[in-house]
Amino acid sequence: MATGTIRLHRVLRTTPERLYRAFLEPDAIAKWLPPYGFTCQVHHMDARPGGTHKMSFRNFGTGNGHSFGGEYVELVPHEKIRYTDRFDDPNLPGEMQVTVTLKQVVCGTELSIVQEGVPEVIPVEMCYLGWQESLEQLARLVEPQIPD
Repeated sequence: MATGTIRLHRVLRTTPERLYRAFLEPDAIAKWLPPYGFTCQVHHMDARPGGTHKMSFRNFGTGNGHSFGGEYVELVPHEKIRYTDRFDDPNLPGEMQVTVTLKQVVCGTELSIVQEGVPEVIPVEMCYLGWQESLEQLARLVEPQIPD
């Protein structure tokens, strides 16, 4: 069974610490991860090596949704997050591996994401489109410096 690989790269005007938190806090990930037109419910998130996560996306227009979850494989604070994802839908088989790396640079943080094992029934370009929308929302969450 063929699978796809997605590679993303951005530089965001924020710290590695803020980006790291955005990937591991349930309320934060529910705000930025779903692409436009979708809502997200985080069912559980145990962000530690060997811990698991489970969430679902719902199409706001149609009400249809899909759920997925996986395991945290590696967490290096403010530098690296590796986890797996598996859709609950049997028509979307296989396990995906996601690696997020963070590197502080002079103007913020370099973010690199590699998502491997995307089921072949999902067009790679649709994944890129969804990730681009998610990363725009991520930037809007982590870049503003708003005083209390």
